[in-house]
Amino acid sequence: TPELTVITNIENWKDQLTVPRMDYTEEDWAPFVQAAAEIDREQIFVAPSINPGIFEMCHALMGMEDCLCALYENPDEMHELIECITNWEMKLAEGYCKYVKPDALFHHDDWGGGNSLFMSPALFEEFFEEPYTRLYKYYKDHGVEVVVHHSDSYCAELVPNMIRMGIDIWQGPLTTNNIPELIKQYGGQISFMGGVNSWDVDKPDWSYENSLHYTKEICEACGKLYFIPCNTLGGPGECFEGVYAATSKAIDECTKLYF
Repeated sequence: TPELTVITNIENWKDQLTVPRMDYTEEDWAPFVQAAAEIDREQIFVAPSINPGIFEMCHALMGMEDCLCALYENPDEMHELIECITNWEMKLAEGYCKYVKPDALFHHDDWGGGNSLFMSPALFEEFFEEPYTRLYKYYKDHGVEVVVHHSDSYCAELVPNMIRMGIDIWQGPLTTNNIPELIKQYGGQISFMGGVNSWDVDKPDWSYENSLHYTKEICEACGKLYFIPCNTLGGPGECFEGVYAATSKAIDECTKLYF
């Protein structure tokens, strides 16, 4: 909403944006270090969740319409803003890797809607591929084994970019992406975690049987390799109480049946 917009004029973004401090001490990180220490790393990955992502931060600061227009009309300023956000994320990555030493990373950034991208692949490559490549390389160079990127949207045309950026698992692909075809084309270079559209299962008349139906459907279509059945929502959440548990139960059942 306009009253929450931080950047009202991209040409003056440096005067309007205050970058949060990142000079946290070992004492500041101590609670997170303790939380990680309580996890059995033989069974569970320690994985920070980063949300919002670089693109989402851009449009959170200035609004979606102004953000997308600025990519065309003010590319220099947008490159500067993206670099600022990326540098802040790099500082966050330094802290996580120094103190928490994560095994995996879960990073959130929606790059499309239900049926199309928010921008062309060429525009995405121009503005966002290099920052993400740099960020994900840092995590992997400092001990992170698996990079999971969430985008519950249509992003099929960006899969080659994802591979170059160092993403191991795309979490959240909707069925509009034709996941079975993506597996045939890119399986072995990247894996796909999703296919149970939240809009199909997370609704007022939800039921376990409905979740099981859609989970079975996508498992049968995708097969056993390079695919992880999952609801497309980027986390353990739901709109209607009970849906997440029902869908998790359906996934467990399908795991026994197909995997």
